[in-house]
Amino acid sequence: MSPRPVAWKTRRDMDDELQEIYDELVRRNPGQEEFHQAVREVFDSLHPVIDHHPEFLRDGLIQRLLEPERQLMFRVPWADDDGEVHVNRGFRVEFNSALGPYKGGLRFHPSVDLGIMKFLAFEQTLKNALTGMPLGGAKGGSDFDPRGRSEAEVMRFCQSYMTELYRHLGEHTDVPAGDIGVGTRELGFLFGQYKRITNRYESGVLTGKGVGWGGAHVRSEATGYGAVFFLAEMLAVDQQSLDGRVCLVSGSGNVALHAIDKLQQLGARVVACSDSDGVAHDPDGIDIELLRRIKQVERGRVADYVDERDSATLEPAGSIWQLECDVAMPCATQNELDDDDATALVDHGCTAVVEGANMPTTAKGIDVLQKAGVAFAPGKAANCGGVATSALEMQQNASRDSWSFTHTEARLAEIMARVHQECRETAQECGANDDYVVGANVAGFQRVAAAMHAMGLI
Repeated sequence: MSPRPVAWKTRRDMDDELQEIYDELVRRNPGQEEFHQAVREVFDSLHPVIDHHPEFLRDGLIQRLLEPERQLMFRVPWADDDGEVHVNRGFRVEFNSALGPYKGGLRFHPSVDLGIMKFLAFEQTLKNALTGMPLGGAKGGSDFDPRGRSEAEVMRFCQSYMTELYRHLGEHTDVPAGDIGVGTRELGFLFGQYKRITNRYESGVLTGKGVGWGGAHVRSEATGYGAVFFLAEMLAVDQQSLDGRVCLVSGSGNVALHAIDKLQQLGARVVACSDSDGVAHDPDGIDIELLRRIKQVERGRVADYVDERDSATLEPAGSIWQLECDVAMPCATQNELDDDDATALVDHGCTAVVEGANMPTTAKGIDVLQKAGVAFAPGKAANCGGVATSALEMQQNASRDSWSFTHTEARLAEIMARVHQECRETAQECGANDDYVVGANVAGFQRVAAAMHAMGLI
């Protein structure tokens, strides 16, 4: 692909006007470091847009974009199998609806708080814009931990959570999906309670549903598959492929499992994955079917994989980035890959890092990778295949249709190729060469900002 003419110039540090807006954001949102970090990363890319569209500063558009349209926080009481009552906090941050109904997953994990939800919803807003689909941005969840809970306990929690949240949802209002701790099982309990309360079979109110009850083929696979499709497009720029590449994939949840699967389908060899207990290092290549059985059927840990796999060893948690690789895909959680990890990856020959999780690389880590010439794809671009396929699921729900796996996967591949092209061309227009961080931030921001500007001061 030949470079497009440079129309703007880019600066990587905030100037005075953006710095003032950022300082006010920090003052108004104390202690929400992940939210601050996500905004800072975007602001460091925005100078070309502000130079070209000064009206975005004049009408307070940026300040409005940084303030969620609605922030919901509520109690979620439930009883365990012994009858003991627990009270968790539930959240839903409906960040921006300029492009369409709020869209974003639900996360059940002890780390969930309002700041985490705001960071994820802000990222989701720009990510959804990048897909080109008519979707706003949101995120929700709870500090409930489903790990170690019985199916009956998970069901009771989900029913209690939905009993409050349902009044804020609708296929034209807010459409949640899954995320960490929320898979097809949890979505089934949530959808069942929504249907019971509303007396409506409103399939489009949740995505990620089971294929047998309104779900779409490829939705479970979409985030991991999409990130690999983005990686393949990056490599193709230099006439390279995944065949024979040695890869590291952190995490072992839904995104990681399907990233491993697609990497190996395309000829790569994934030699490690992880969870919070440790790293499964398997030089012969991860046995995806064994790992899938242990993680999805038995709900086990990577240590259980090592116990059943003679070629694998269990390494300390967090050590995955110390291994040699050609490609690294952080697919676990935010800020899991820091500057020391990035330095280790560079020293061991890594040439590409693609984020499957949301903001898994710290700002210093990104700086190390980019200065070393490592191709880097931010999560808002690389992992947007999940929400893009959610939009495809909503299309099928609206038309009472169901597409084949092959057709849906082909649509996903087309979307990821288009997102890659837009990010690369936008970066080149900004004079940032192949900086996918600049490209993704500017392209997503422009789409949301233009819609907000057109709708007036709301």
